[in-house]
Amino acid sequence: MFASALSSKAGELNALGTTSTIDLWRTFRPLAAHDEARNVRAAKVFTAFWGLFAIAFALFVSFAENLIEALNIVASIFYPALLGVFVVAFFLKHVKGTAVFWAAVAAQTVVIAIFFLGKAYPAREIGYLWLNPIGCFTCVLFALILQAALPQRASPPT
Repeated sequence: MFASALSSKAGELNALGTTSTIDLWRTFRPLAAHDEARNVRAAKVFTAFWGLFAIAFALFVSFAENLIEALNIVASIFYPALLGVFVVAFFLKHVKGTAVFWAAVAAQTVVIAIFFLGKAYPAREIGYLWLNPIGCFTCVLFALILQAALPQRASPPT
């Protein structure tokens, strides 16, 4: 059973390493597509990174009450900005991609700041599930503000 679990984890880490190499390494290093030996080395580095990331997450989970709470905390930190992007995309068609991108970055920063300020000042901490509506609302609000503030491009003649 232990060998089976290790084999499964090895497959997952190799898949993450390969995906990172193809999606990140080759995208940002266009000449790397022709050097397979270099790509294999990059995939090994990415695999090691994801392995260390998994270990760090496992150590983080040990501080939570249980696995479900740990996953909810992580999701409450990283999902609200993404939810805000989807809300803007579905309901605010006039808001363009640049405004939404920077609004998502700002909303993610706000959510992380609220989370860590709550850890630094426990008397002021809010429940982690409240980060979801706060982050979503912040992303939508920032997107609207940025769309109004950014210069409008003239549409090309047709």
